[in-house]
Amino acid sequence: MPVRSDSSVRVKSRRVRNARSREPTASSSPATSMGSAIRASVFAVSARIVASLRHAAQSEHMTDNDIHDAIIVGGGSTGLSAALQLARLRFRVLVLDSDAPRNRFAAHMHGVLGRDHTSPLALLADGRRELSRYDVEVRQDAASTASRDDELFTVTTDSGAALRARAVLVATGASDTLPDVPGVTERWGRGVHHCPFCDGWENRGKRIGVLAESAESFHQIRMLRRLSDRVTVLSHGPTPFDESQLAHFAAAGIALDDRVLDRVLTTDEGIRGAAFDDDGEIALDALFVSPRATPRDDILVALSAERVEAFGRTWAGVDAMGRTSVPGLWAAGNVVNPMLGVAASIAAGATAGYGMVAELLMA
Repeated sequence: MPVRSDSSVRVKSRRVRNARSREPTASSSPATSMGSAIRASVFAVSARIVASLRHAAQSEHMTDNDIHDAIIVGGGSTGLSAALQLARLRFRVLVLDSDAPRNRFAAHMHGVLGRDHTSPLALLADGRRELSRYDVEVRQDAASTASRDDELFTVTTDSGAALRARAVLVATGASDTLPDVPGVTERWGRGVHHCPFCDGWENRGKRIGVLAESAESFHQIRMLRRLSDRVTVLSHGPTPFDESQLAHFAAAGIALDDRVLDRVLTTDEGIRGAAFDDDGEIALDALFVSPRATPRDDILVALSAERVEAFGRTWAGVDAMGRTSVPGLWAAGNVVNPMLGVAASIAAGATAGYGMVAELLMA
């Protein structure tokens, strides 16, 4: 109803009303003030309870939608093989991949039934396509660290994502430290190799050099001698072999050269030999070396998996299935055994997948 200017009803401005409402009145007794304080306190507690219930509901929603059954760290042949076994049993699987497989330098892989002399990168691409049939997500994001609490793992990635899972498989492989001889790194996988099973047959009958700085190369040399009668051991200084091993070389017609290497002589496609520090040279078609493998196991270290001595250094210890000392944590492939080739790595991943399925069903 409109109010006339001469009405007995006066309309005060909002500022005046608010100011007066904050002023003490004759009826504002101590008891009234205490009651107001109690009501405010009850309201605050109620608000906190409501917020807590809302957060619990959100957490429950996260459990249903954002917790994976398994996170697989590493999308190489081991990790993809394990993911396949888990996915076929309808477990929710996430694969994190840094896109740096150990064998990415090689144009071909060998000794893999059905895939012999094909690209290792093509194998991984086919594996990812196969996993898409089961709605497995393969995410290009490296895991940086991990923790475990309340039976769940949290894997933090380089992009900042914090991912939760009931089980974790580490299949991050290993990295190779090559001999410090110029030309070795440049032709790694193209004329410079380490595995007779992987690249020996392709160099059968050719001039093969073996850079052998320790007696551990003895077995490698014996395998290569089966492939060629033109094998030369390059000790890059004083020989590390004992008299019985030297006698074996002599009987097998294996040459030994203890001059210090200066560099590998390279071509556009491979190598043509090696040069020594005395300006001498040797003609070679292939050079085999023994790199030092280092496990890419930061996640296993972060989760305090027990270590064992193997291959001249410490590695995470696992049982025959790939189970570590930490409940729910698994490891397989080159991250725990640098000697495994592609075929064996696929098998190790499948074996770990079988074990993870059994453990998840029992949880």
